[in-house]
Amino acid sequence: MYSLLWMNVKGVKAVSTLTNSLLLGAEGGGGLLVGDMLFQLIMFVVLLVLLRIFAWGPIMGVMKDREDHISNEIETAEKNRKDAERMSQEAQEELKKTRQEAQQIIENAKQTAKEQEQSIIATAKSESERIKESARQEIETEKDKAVQALQDQVASLSVRIASKVIEKELTAQDQEQLINEYIKELGEEK
Repeated sequence: MYSLLWMNVKGVKAVSTLTNSLLLGAEGGGGLLVGDMLFQLIMFVVLLVLLRIFAWGPIMGVMKDREDHISNEIETAEKNRKDAERMSQEAQEELKKTRQEAQQIIENAKQTAKEQEQSIIATAKSESERIKESARQEIETEKDKAVQALQDQVASLSVRIASKVIEKELTAQDQEQLINEYIKELGEEK
């Protein structure tokens, strides 16, 4: 297309050269000739027609193609800009959503940790109370056993003392001596 345009420009130069030579030829006669002027006017019109036919169409076609190309480039750039803005907005929203989800996960983990802490503390307290109660019951049982054993020993001692008293009549001093002996025996048995 550019080569066609170049050939048209060369043709225009040739016509221009022809017109100039005619004008210069007119100057040699020394006056203004109407025929020369008329010829120059016709040549100028022919030049305009030739320009219109050979140069104007291709130039306007090139200009139209260039305008269409620039328009398409602008539309593509605008579309790409809008797409980039949309993708940036989506990325921002996704980042915000991800941050909110992360914050929610952290809050849930904290809440779960608190619940587990309270559950562990409650379980430990319950276990502690159970162990204390079990120990109290065991102590009470052992105390009852000790009291029962003591009662059994006192009863046994009373029976022995009574049998000794029956065997002989004791004076107060004998009774005291007998009680002291049995207490000693009782201490040695333990």
